[in-house]
Amino acid sequence: MSIKSQKIGSLFVREISRIILEDVKNPKAKDATITDCDVTNDLSFAKVYFTCLNRENKDEIESALNSAANFIEIELSKNIQIRKMPQISFHYDTSIEYGENIERKIKEINDKENA
Repeated sequence: MSIKSQKIGSLFVREISRIILEDVKNPKAKDATITDCDVTNDLSFAKVYFTCLNRENKDEIESALNSAANFIEIELSKNIQIRKMPQISFHYDTSIEYGENIERKIKEINDKENA
């Protein structure tokens, strides 16, 4: 990923978070916290990653966000002046769960060694 793509991704995280909070009407979408955005070098696609407090609702929240993706793209194009607005798709960010799983395994190993 190029530096330009990384900068655009960071900008998208801030702007998409603001748009969801202020402009999106679906209350399910408001439960999401945007964590990261990967933009392709040619600005064709942007994978926007989110997390939520209630993991049981992650599929509903992902569906609500993807339903609002076109609206979010339009709002982004009003606020960010770039050559081409990428097509946005939302994906649940599993990195937090992955980190918790590793932490739990390390704790189990330490507990076995100390027993």
